[in-house]
Amino acid sequence: MIININRRRFMGVMASGAALLAAPAIGRAQSTQVLRLAHPHPDTDSWQDAGLWMNEALRERTDGALGVQVFANGILGNDSTMINAVRGGTIDIMVTGNPFFTGLAPKLNVLDLPFLFKDRAHVAAVLDGEIGDELRAELEPSGIVALATWETGWRNVTNSRRPVHGVEDLKGLKIRTTPNPAHIKAFELLGAVPTPMAFTELFTALEMRSIDGQENPTTLILNSKFNEVQRYLSLTQHAFTTSPLVTNKTKLDAMDPALREALVAVAREAAVKQRQMNAEREVSSLETLKSEGMEVVETPDREALRAVVADNVREAFAAQFGAELPDRIAALG
Repeated sequence: MIININRRRFMGVMASGAALLAAPAIGRAQSTQVLRLAHPHPDTDSWQDAGLWMNEALRERTDGALGVQVFANGILGNDSTMINAVRGGTIDIMVTGNPFFTGLAPKLNVLDLPFLFKDRAHVAAVLDGEIGDELRAELEPSGIVALATWETGWRNVTNSRRPVHGVEDLKGLKIRTTPNPAHIKAFELLGAVPTPMAFTELFTALEMRSIDGQENPTTLILNSKFNEVQRYLSLTQHAFTTSPLVTNKTKLDAMDPALREALVAVAREAAVKQRQMNAEREVSSLETLKSEGMEVVETPDREALRAVVADNVREAFAAQFGAELPDRIAALG
């Protein structure tokens, strides 16, 4: 009798186990931790695609225990608001341009120096190496951790008033910039009127003509439909903007170690994928902007622009932080 009872118990346990195996998705869905990932760019941008890829990769590698939900278009706030929300723990992850982080970690301003990078290989050598690790660590005292560094890309000038072939054409133009000291100083030196503004406010400001122009990569110009309110595009490539993907330090430290390891690994893989997406889309986005009527100056006098801004802005950084860091970055190019 005892044998029969034990056998019935054994068969009951086996049946329960079989039932669980038969419906793993339900069990997993109930225990999935979903992190909110926010950004200010349109949902057609590579940041959105990279975020969606992260969700798929995380769910696969953690057996459904961890995923992300992506919020585009600044729906959870503008750049600064989202950074503060991550610091406060109300948004789990966010990504935006490096210039918006330099108020928290001023040394990051080095990445925004004009004409700092030679090409994308140079960018990758810096971001994915020792210097990148050092700069990401600068954010930790403010309560956030940079999981990886994505990109915004090469910045180019657009405006509604005239073609920009060189320095003289920029004089007097009211140009939206980021709040970054390097960007502001560069446009001041060029005789423009730099006007810092959140990205989420930019289209309306261009449409209302409260500013003349802005500077962003061709991919973002197209995705944000700036070509609808800007006639002229000049491929100045005067700076390359990197973009930290950040999370709350306390929350990350408290995460299950296996999930934390998966999150960091996937974020770094996503960085490589996102940068590749941008590189591929730059060509097609430029062609689309041309076909939709933008007047493009493809070969502005970049050397004249460089002569005005590169050394002056770099010297201002070196006066505050020393020349070692920009020198190390230059050596990798």
